[in-house]
Amino acid sequence: MEIQYLLRTVTAMAAFCVSAFAGTGEKVVAAARKQIGVTVEYDPAYVGLAYPGGDVPRKKGVCTDVVIRALRDGLAKDLQKLVHEDMKVNFSKYPKIWDLKRPDKNIDHRRVPNLMAFFGRKHTELPMPVAGNKPEFLPGDIVTCTVPPHLPHIMIVSDKKNSAGLPLVIHNIGGGTREEDRLGDFPLTGHFRWKEFASAE
Repeated sequence: MEIQYLLRTVTAMAAFCVSAFAGTGEKVVAAARKQIGVTVEYDPAYVGLAYPGGDVPRKKGVCTDVVIRALRDGLAKDLQKLVHEDMKVNFSKYPKIWDLKRPDKNIDHRRVPNLMAFFGRKHTELPMPVAGNKPEFLPGDIVTCTVPPHLPHIMIVSDKKNSAGLPLVIHNIGGGTREEDRLGDFPLTGHFRWKEFASAE
Protein backbone atom coordinates (compact mmCIF):
# COMPACT_ATOMS: atom_id res chain seq x y z
CA MET A 1 0.00 0.00 0.00
CA GLU A 2 2.80 2.40 0.91
CA ILE A 3 4.59 1.67 -2.37
CA GLN A 4 1.40 2.27 -4.35
CA TYR A 5 0.86 5.55 -2.50
CA LEU A 6 4.41 6.65 -3.23
CA LEU A 7 4.03 5.75 -6.90
CA ARG A 8 0.80 7.74 -7.14
CA THR A 9 2.44 10.69 -5.40
CA VAL A 10 5.47 10.65 -7.69
CA THR A 11 3.23 10.36 -10.77
CA ALA A 12 1.07 13.25 -9.61
CA MET A 13 4.12 15.41 -8.89
CA ALA A 14 5.57 14.67 -12.32
CA ALA A 15 2.27 15.56 -13.99
CA PHE A 16 2.13 18.80 -12.01
CA CYS A 17 5.68 19.74 -13.04
CA VAL A 18 4.94 19.12 -16.73
CA SER A 19 1.72 21.13 -16.45
CA ALA A 20 3.48 23.98 -14.68
CA PHE A 21 6.20 24.09 -17.32
CA ALA A 22 3.62 24.07 -20.11
CA GLY A 23 2.59 27.61 -19.22
CA THR A 24 6.21 28.71 -18.99
CA GLY A 25 7.10 27.03 -22.28
CA GLU A 26 4.16 28.61 -24.07
CA LYS A 27 5.31 32.05 -22.95
CA VAL A 28 8.84 31.37 -24.21
CA VAL A 29 7.55 30.15 -27.58
CA ALA A 30 5.17 33.10 -27.96
CA ALA A 31 7.94 35.59 -27.17
CA ALA A 32 10.31 33.88 -29.59
CA ARG A 33 7.70 33.81 -32.36
CA LYS A 34 7.12 37.55 -32.01
CA GLN A 35 10.71 38.07 -33.16
CA ILE A 36 9.92 36.62 -36.60
CA GLY A 37 9.79 39.42 -39.14
CA VAL A 38 11.33 41.82 -36.62
CA THR A 39 14.83 40.35 -36.38
CA VAL A 40 15.71 40.01 -40.05
CA GLU A 41 19.52 40.01 -39.97
CA TYR A 42 22.28 37.87 -38.52
CA ASP A 43 25.02 40.08 -37.10
CA PRO A 44 27.65 38.70 -34.67
CA ALA A 45 29.50 42.00 -34.22
CA TYR A 46 30.64 42.90 -30.72
CA VAL A 47 28.51 45.77 -29.38
CA GLY A 48 28.65 47.68 -26.11
CA LEU A 49 25.37 47.16 -24.27
CA ALA A 50 23.48 48.90 -21.51
CA TYR A 51 23.31 46.90 -18.30
CA PRO A 52 21.08 45.34 -17.20
CA GLY A 53 18.54 44.75 -19.96
CA GLY A 54 20.96 45.57 -22.76
CA ASP A 55 20.21 44.52 -26.33
CA VAL A 56 21.42 45.14 -29.85
CA PRO A 57 18.85 46.69 -32.23
CA ARG A 58 15.98 44.24 -32.61
CA LYS A 59 16.33 44.04 -36.37
CA LYS A 60 19.54 42.05 -35.97
CA GLY A 61 21.25 39.56 -33.71
CA VAL A 62 22.52 36.00 -33.47
CA CYS A 63 21.09 32.69 -32.30
CA THR A 64 21.62 33.50 -28.63
CA ASP A 65 19.68 36.74 -28.97
CA VAL A 66 16.54 34.75 -29.82
CA VAL A 67 16.81 32.96 -26.48
CA ILE A 68 17.80 36.10 -24.56
CA ARG A 69 14.83 38.05 -25.92
CA ALA A 70 12.37 35.17 -25.47
CA LEU A 71 13.25 34.74 -21.79
CA ARG A 72 13.34 38.49 -21.19
CA ASP A 73 10.04 39.20 -22.97
CA GLY A 74 8.22 36.00 -22.03
CA LEU A 75 9.39 35.39 -18.47
CA ALA A 76 11.00 38.68 -17.39
CA LYS A 77 14.32 36.85 -16.98
CA ASP A 78 17.42 38.79 -17.99
CA LEU A 79 20.14 36.40 -19.10
CA GLN A 80 22.58 39.28 -19.43
CA LYS A 81 22.30 40.01 -15.71
CA LEU A 82 21.96 36.38 -14.61
CA VAL A 83 24.99 35.16 -16.55
CA HIS A 84 27.11 38.17 -15.64
CA GLU A 85 26.37 37.85 -11.92
CA ASP A 86 27.17 34.15 -11.96
CA MET A 87 30.38 34.64 -13.93
CA LYS A 88 31.59 37.36 -11.57
CA VAL A 89 31.79 34.85 -8.72
CA ASN A 90 32.30 31.63 -10.71
CA PHE A 91 34.46 32.71 -13.63
CA SER A 92 36.53 29.51 -13.49
CA LYS A 93 33.40 27.44 -14.16
CA TYR A 94 32.94 28.94 -17.62
CA PRO A 95 34.70 28.14 -20.93
CA LYS A 96 38.05 29.79 -21.63
CA ILE A 97 37.63 29.77 -25.41
CA TRP A 98 38.08 33.52 -25.81
CA ASP A 99 41.12 33.99 -23.55
CA LEU A 100 39.33 36.51 -21.35
CA LYS A 101 40.59 37.36 -17.88
CA ARG A 102 37.29 38.63 -16.48
CA PRO A 103 33.56 38.65 -17.31
CA ASP A 104 32.28 40.96 -20.05
CA LYS A 105 28.62 41.98 -19.64
CA ASN A 106 28.45 43.00 -23.29
CA ILE A 107 29.06 39.59 -24.82
CA ASP A 108 29.23 36.72 -22.31
CA HIS A 109 25.49 35.95 -22.41
CA ARG A 110 25.54 36.06 -26.23
CA ARG A 111 27.87 33.07 -26.51
CA VAL A 112 26.41 29.57 -26.77
CA PRO A 113 29.09 27.78 -24.67
CA ASN A 114 28.52 30.26 -21.84
CA LEU A 115 24.76 29.70 -21.92
CA MET A 116 25.33 25.95 -21.86
CA ALA A 117 27.55 26.35 -18.80
CA PHE A 118 25.03 28.64 -17.10
CA PHE A 119 22.04 26.39 -17.77
CA GLY A 120 24.00 23.36 -16.61
CA ARG A 121 25.07 25.10 -13.40
CA LYS A 122 21.49 26.11 -12.69
CA HIS A 123 20.24 22.53 -12.98
CA THR A 124 18.06 23.14 -16.02
CA GLU A 125 19.95 20.60 -18.15
CA LEU A 126 18.15 17.42 -19.21
CA PRO A 127 20.03 14.18 -19.92
CA MET A 128 20.87 13.51 -23.53
CA PRO A 129 19.15 10.36 -24.84
CA VAL A 130 21.09 7.14 -25.08
CA ALA A 131 21.55 5.60 -28.52
CA GLY A 132 18.27 4.42 -29.98
CA ASN A 133 16.05 6.51 -27.70
CA LYS A 134 14.27 9.62 -28.87
CA PRO A 135 14.45 12.72 -26.65
CA GLU A 136 11.18 14.12 -25.37
CA PHE A 137 10.81 17.79 -26.21
CA LEU A 138 8.35 20.28 -24.78
CA PRO A 139 7.52 23.66 -26.29
CA GLY A 140 9.93 26.24 -24.92
CA ASP A 141 12.77 23.78 -24.40
CA ILE A 142 16.17 25.11 -25.35
CA VAL A 143 18.49 22.91 -27.40
CA THR A 144 22.07 23.38 -28.49
CA CYS A 145 23.79 21.74 -31.41
CA THR A 146 26.84 21.91 -33.63
CA VAL A 147 26.50 23.35 -37.12
CA PRO A 148 29.21 22.14 -39.54
CA PRO A 149 32.06 22.47 -39.43
CA HIS A 150 32.08 23.14 -35.67
CA LEU A 151 29.90 26.16 -34.86
CA PRO A 152 27.80 26.08 -31.66
CA HIS A 153 24.14 26.97 -32.17
CA ILE A 154 21.11 27.36 -29.91
CA MET A 155 17.39 27.03 -30.69
CA ILE A 156 14.00 27.15 -28.97
CA VAL A 157 11.65 24.20 -29.44
CA SER A 158 8.34 25.26 -30.99
CA ASP A 159 4.83 24.04 -30.20
CA LYS A 160 4.41 23.15 -33.88
CA LYS A 161 5.55 19.84 -35.35
CA ASN A 162 6.42 18.42 -38.75
CA SER A 163 4.55 15.54 -40.40
CA ALA A 164 6.75 13.03 -38.55
CA GLY A 165 5.93 14.55 -35.17
CA LEU A 166 9.29 16.25 -34.63
CA PRO A 167 8.99 19.80 -33.28
CA LEU A 168 9.99 22.83 -35.31
CA VAL A 169 12.49 25.26 -33.83
CA ILE A 170 12.65 29.04 -33.58
CA HIS A 171 16.16 30.35 -34.16
CA ASN A 172 18.44 32.66 -36.10
CA ILE A 173 20.92 30.67 -38.13
CA GLY A 174 21.74 33.33 -40.69
CA GLY A 175 18.70 35.13 -42.07
CA GLY A 176 16.96 36.50 -39.01
CA THR A 177 14.59 34.79 -36.61
CA ARG A 178 12.64 32.00 -38.27
CA GLU A 179 10.48 29.02 -37.33
CA GLU A 180 11.80 26.03 -39.23
CA ASP A 181 11.94 22.25 -39.42
CA ARG A 182 15.64 21.99 -38.49
CA LEU A 183 15.74 20.07 -35.21
CA GLY A 184 16.96 16.91 -36.90
CA ASP A 185 19.55 18.62 -39.08
CA PHE A 186 22.38 18.94 -36.58
CA PRO A 187 23.91 16.80 -33.80
CA LEU A 188 22.51 17.96 -30.47
CA THR A 189 24.91 18.92 -27.70
CA GLY A 190 22.49 20.00 -24.98
CA HIS A 191 18.84 19.99 -23.93
CA PHE A 192 17.59 22.46 -21.32
CA ARG A 193 14.25 23.33 -19.75
CA TRP A 194 13.84 26.65 -17.94
CA LYS A 195 12.72 26.53 -14.34
CA GLU A 196 13.14 28.64 -11.28
CA PHE A 197 16.39 27.61 -9.71
CA ALA A 198 18.40 27.88 -6.58
CA SER A 199 21.95 29.18 -6.66
CA ALA A 200 24.37 26.71 -8.17
CA GLU A 201 27.31 25.43 -6.19
